[in-house]
Amino acid sequence: MAKASSDRNTIDLFGKSPGRPRTQPLTRKDQLKLNKRAQREKEKAQGLKRLELIVEQDIIDKLDELCELNGIKRAEWLTLQITKSLAKSKTIRPSKKATKAIDTPTNAK
Repeated sequence: MAKASSDRNTIDLFGKSPGRPRTQPLTRKDQLKLNKRAQREKEKAQGLKRLELIVEQDIIDKLDELCELNGIKRAEWLTLQITKSLAKSKTIRPSKKATKAIDTPTNAK
């Protein structure tokens, strides 16, 4: 029985390994690299930026515990904390107008 090279239905009689045919020509390592690159480009298009932190394991455990209690991811928790801290510092710190009004007396002689 002869097999045409364009025939996809006939069993490969001379192939090395039986089983499911390869659907992806790339190796698993190359697939992962390609997918990771696509993920980074997608995040960049969404306006996201990667951040790497190096902290001790006990801090990571505490962070994971806090995230589990709130039912959110680490990145979301950190974003919330930064937003809260920024909002808090804006309410504490006087604005430039308030500082200028304090510096210039209204009843100067």
